Amino acid sequence: MGETGHMKITIAGAGPAGLYAAILIRRHRPDIALRVVEQNRADDSFGFGVVFSEQALGFLEAEDPETVALIAPHMQHWSDIAVVHRGERIVIDGVGFSGIGRLQLIQLFQKRAAELGIHPEYSTRIEDPAALDSDLVIGADGLNSVVRASGDHGESVVSLDNHFVWYGADRPFDALTQTFIDTEFGPMNTHHYSYMPGRSTFIIEMRPEVFARTGFADMAEPEYRAVCERLFAGTLEGARLIENRSAWRRFPKLSCARWHDGNRVLVGDALHTAHYSIGSGTRLALEDVVALIAALREHDWNVAAALPAYQARRAPVLAKIVDAANRSADWYEGYDRHMALEPWPFALSYIRRAGRLDAARLRALAPQFSASAEARGLSLDAEVAA
Repeated sequence: MGETGHMKITIAGAGPAGLYAAILIRRHRPDIALRVVEQNRADDSFGFGVVFSEQALGFLEAEDPETVALIAPHMQHWSDIAVVHRGERIVIDGVGFSGIGRLQLIQLFQKRAAELGIHPEYSTRIEDPAALDSDLVIGADGLNSVVRASGDHGESVVSLDNHFVWYGADRPFDALTQTFIDTEFGPMNTHHYSYMPGRSTFIIEMRPEVFARTGFADMAEPEYRAVCERLFAGTLEGARLIENRSAWRRFPKLSCARWHDGNRVLVGDALHTAHYSIGSGTRLALEDVVALIAALREHDWNVAAALPAYQARRAPVLAKIVDAANRSADWYEGYDRHMALEPWPFALSYIRRAGRLDAARLRALAPQFSASAEARGLSLDAEVAA
């Protein structure tokens, strides 16, 4: 590594994590030669809304109030989760979230980065991260990370069984809602929530045997979109699904034993994935960035010392969240079995799926739901079995 005053950092990826890393670096070390490289165009964005829990926003507020002040005015807020099963809508109070469009979030970060003199190189692909003339290379380049592929990170990738597709919908929803329906093909579910006025994310999910019966694998996108609009007509209430690279996928569970290799380090989806059923991977990516920059500052920007410290401090925190995400994903992998339950036991099974809510915590978090469940004779402590 060269002299501190001549330090060079390259960031691969100009999504939220890459831009945020650049912003924090420039705030703390304006003397660093900073390069941000993105293989897509500046206005490319995949997906629709991203979600932050109140706890996540609180974390960012404490670490970087300027960023929260930048994005907060553009967010949609709601304080409830709704579960719809057998046509009954059950509200679980007290679970606060905020949503914002992914493209809008990126544009806000782009604006702030530009104000700090950061101008990413778009439509540019890094072929060999190891050959870059940089003291530090930050891989914020997503699931198919070139930076991760260039090193030895002890990665593990396992695809879940369920098939899902990510759509938008041209209508709002007043809560983060999970709707479960029976169809002629079998049970399906959708995760839907607003992220801007008049627009919502609408994720459709199903077991592999249901997917096989639909024939979606052999259909063009407009055809299976039309079928999904028919199947979920009761939820959409006349709204249309909006396509954005809306291909059927299976969720990849990615983990890495080693977060860094030489002068290369990973953050966000380049490093790990957490199932979408517990919230936004964007939140975890931003928290990774905060932890990485904190480690660099604490070790006077000494890369060799900072990178192991980053993993040592962040990994235990991340492991708790990813473990909860994996338990949530396991519940969804068997959601068809849980649908044998009546609506209230089903809702209780849903809210306790990640294993983090005992009876006391559930009563504190969602007092109205808890009281209603107990009034129906349900135990908040007992396992809910289908």
